[in-house]
Amino acid sequence: MGNTFGRVFRISTFGESHGKGLGVIIDGCPAGLSIDENFIREELQRRKPGQSKITTQRKEEDDFQILSGVFEGKSMGTPISIIIHNTDQKSKDYSHIADKFRPSHADYTYFEKYGIRDYRGGGRSSARETAARVAAGAVAKMLLKHFGVSIHAYVSQTGDIVLDKAYGELDLSLTESNIVRCPDPKVAEAMIDYIDDIRKSRDTVGGVVSCVAKQVPPGLGEPVFDRLHAELGKAMLSINAVKGFEYGSGFEGVRMRGSQHNDAFYQEGDTVRTRTNHSGGIQGGISNGEDIYFRVAFKPVATIMQDQESVNEAGETVVVSGKGRHDPCVVPRAVPIVEAMTALVLADYLLLNRLSKL
Repeated sequence: MGNTFGRVFRISTFGESHGKGLGVIIDGCPAGLSIDENFIREELQRRKPGQSKITTQRKEEDDFQILSGVFEGKSMGTPISIIIHNTDQKSKDYSHIADKFRPSHADYTYFEKYGIRDYRGGGRSSARETAARVAAGAVAKMLLKHFGVSIHAYVSQTGDIVLDKAYGELDLSLTESNIVRCPDPKVAEAMIDYIDDIRKSRDTVGGVVSCVAKQVPPGLGEPVFDRLHAELGKAMLSINAVKGFEYGSGFEGVRMRGSQHNDAFYQEGDTVRTRTNHSGGIQGGISNGEDIYFRVAFKPVATIMQDQESVNEAGETVVVSGKGRHDPCVVPRAVPIVEAMTALVLADYLLLNRLSKL
């Protein structure tokens, strides 16, 4: 229940933060796709913990095994299963909250729903689950590359520090040049210092990841309930710590008049284009061929290295002390997760579109 995503290109993830491992089953991947294991590894390395001083110091190499669905480097059209073994879990770090509910975590809600919870690192609710999504997203990216589609996410805000430039003004090839994954070197330096100061004060901070998908063909999306932007919103809001999603002009669009906001069409050779892109590449829930762009807001990480008042399973007032290894700001490691979920949505709709007409 709730562990499967997509309709044609469909994934199911499994595993817990402190279990033996995590994994994903990808169903619906067409046969004959070249599967580059080095690329999957590179994507997992971008998400893995212990990358820098501004990420959790848990040391997981996030190496993986493909158990099925690939033969001689090609997809077979059968389910692709990938497993990522846990190797550096320290469950004793969580013994002090075995019966306590951590503020703003899923401890209480999981306990109410299931009557049992894995308190070690949050179990299934841990952000470590996203490693499986990134592995599946890497396969989706390989499929999208076949159609010429590329996805570029980057950090555009941490706390009050904002990268106040449109993506078209940025050199997105610089995103991976620094540990915060901001393509503006000067702003990146300020973000890194800010996050490190937050870490030293034993606190956490949130941020924003912006994303743009280029060369998306027109016609992807379904009417009414399965609109492309609705599925992208669902995908992003399924990521741990996400509190908001906006695409195109987003909330800023309310300040504009229709005469300012409308994207005028024109003909460029054989292609219909728009002179502006306030629609964010989607109109009527269907892609129009322009860049799809959106922003994803992440809350501050809930685990802080400070004492907080809470209650335990018996309803008694207790103090929860922050322990373990946690990110002071999640957004640098969230960049590949946002890209992975975008890739999964677009791959699904590309394949679905091929079924919708002869």
